[in-house]
Amino acid sequence: MSTLKRDARIAGLIYLALTLVGPFRLVYIPGALFVHGDAAATVHNIAAHDMLFRLGIFSDVVTGTISLFLTFALYHLFKGVNKTLAALMFVLGFMDTPLYLFNVLNDVAALMMVQGGDWLASFDVSQRNALASLFLRLHGEMITCAEMFWGLWLFPLALLVIRSRFLPRFLGYWLILNGAAYLALCVSGLLLPAYEDAVSNVAFPLQFGEVAFMLWLVIVGARPRADAPMASAQV
Repeated sequence: MSTLKRDARIAGLIYLALTLVGPFRLVYIPGALFVHGDAAATVHNIAAHDMLFRLGIFSDVVTGTISLFLTFALYHLFKGVNKTLAALMFVLGFMDTPLYLFNVLNDVAALMMVQGGDWLASFDVSQRNALASLFLRLHGEMITCAEMFWGLWLFPLALLVIRSRFLPRFLGYWLILNGAAYLALCVSGLLLPAYEDAVSNVAFPLQFGEVAFMLWLVIVGARPRADAPMASAQV
């Protein structure tokens, strides 16, 4: 196996790990434990499934860590294509890690409200439930803000794929659409919440660009075109 194909496979496997771990807190935990519009029921579910919620917190920590390794692996893969674009991709992708780790604090605070304790004696049950719900909503709003960087880092990555000569260009164009979808979700979530569901329905199929890119790296790897050499590094 060539060095290029090996590096592509390593990046793909890290991307696969991110794809498997990331949705646990993002999708599974809200679906399993949260009751829309009912803070008391949500708090009851978290209290009854304490370990499951803690696993969700841990999965966010792991996701942030994997994301850091992923951006470095992709930088290593593409730095020979264009060093400036690769560095921009790395910086924008790196932002995912601190956002994930900072957002963990909201879940930790919500869990502390659910567990109660002597230091919370001045708050009654309904107040603690409301505070727990507040921190969970802050977690969701932080995810909406993070979608800005989830989208932005895909644009330099897409250009690197298009210029690489060892990956198919359609993946790069799909990544551009994927990035635009994340930006649309961020804008609608923050500025036009009434249209967020409609935007989400349109954006959903576009978000498979990352999945297609990841699967190509894992299954196919990198295949340099025979008709032209790989682009040299640029500063």
